[in-house]
Amino acid sequence: MELINREELLNGKKKNKWALIAIASIPLIMTLGNSMLIPILPLMEKQLHISKLQSSYIITVYSIVAIFLIPIAGFLSDKYGRKVVIIPSLILTGIGGILSGWAAWELDNAFIWIIIGRILQGIGAAGAFPIVLPLVGDLYKKEEDVSSSLGIIETANTLGKVLSPILGALIAGVIWYLPFFAIPIFCIISLILIMLCVKKPKDDDHQLSFGRFVKNTKKIFSEHWKWLMAVFIIGAIIMFILFGLLFYLSSILEDKYGYDGVKKGFLLAIPLAALCIASFVTGKIIKDNLKKMKWITFFGMILTGVSVAATMFSDRFIYLIVIILFCGIGIGASLPCLDAILTQSIEKEMRGTITSIFSSMRFAGVAAGPPIVALLMKGNISSMVILLTILSAVAALLAFKAIKPKRGKKVGEMDPVLE
Repeated sequence: MELINREELLNGKKKNKWALIAIASIPLIMTLGNSMLIPILPLMEKQLHISKLQSSYIITVYSIVAIFLIPIAGFLSDKYGRKVVIIPSLILTGIGGILSGWAAWELDNAFIWIIIGRILQGIGAAGAFPIVLPLVGDLYKKEEDVSSSLGIIETANTLGKVLSPILGALIAGVIWYLPFFAIPIFCIISLILIMLCVKKPKDDDHQLSFGRFVKNTKKIFSEHWKWLMAVFIIGAIIMFILFGLLFYLSSILEDKYGYDGVKKGFLLAIPLAALCIASFVTGKIIKDNLKKMKWITFFGMILTGVSVAATMFSDRFIYLIVIILFCGIGIGASLPCLDAILTQSIEKEMRGTITSIFSSMRFAGVAAGPPIVALLMKGNISSMVILLTILSAVAALLAFKAIKPKRGKKVGEMDPVLE
């Protein structure tokens, strides 16, 4: 009997491992679908005859659409199930990539059609990426396993950011619009993995009515709105800083230092690799310890703010890369903590809805970062640095004030509170 139980346990772990790989492919692909275009924006400006601000819209519109649709996708996933929402969303993301690529290939005035394709991708992203967090929470029973798995999810997300500048530059080096066509291929791979490897949990009974959804949402926010809003705002600030800095670094590497193509892709990948490693290590460290999550987030945002402020002192090439690398470590350490705080603190029935609002806030940061940094880059660069430093300080303060864990208590046994 023990041998049978042990064999069932091993088989279950193996299935969960493949399920986690399949789930992790979604943030990896969705990140590639957006970040892969950042290093080739200057090239698109030349090919499409558009301004720097217009090129930033190619990134921004993807995120703006997702911001408004993500909460709807979260509710639908709580009502009908995670896979029911994820699968058509991946298909729609692929269609958007095909439309953008076709427009860039065939049309003289392709910009507007590229934007429409990116809107479709944003709709698809809204129904795929945000559902990943609650899906991980559904698959694992132990909170420690959830935290560790969320660290892997954030690692996949950041790995996409690491690979994206290199892949984007390599693919665009063949034909500049090929990255658009690469996205549908990635979506097909993820779609197959999800359909084959992710099975519906036995107790996964989604029967959330709209009335109960409204009632539960009001109850959660009436009791926990302070710490929830703090986590949401920190998530938005982190992504604003990250994508703003990536846009700045991509522009300055090409305009000032003459790096483009694959060389620029590898240089952009350096701070992103640091972010990726930090996310993975943090996911292993935090386990289900709320106190660790609070302090890692706090010090992560302090490190981010100090790193951003340090860019004021010099814009030398090596110095700039090293400083933004430290910024990546701070951001990478903070993200899995925020994921775990939300996923482990919210009941399963409402997990998709609440984590989707968090994802919306992150997408808001992604959407706002590039265009605002593009505008600030027209003047004195110090204004950009001051803004990002202040935002980092605000995030650190919120992390310090929002979560007050009791000694010896775990996430599953308590609610974060704001004093």
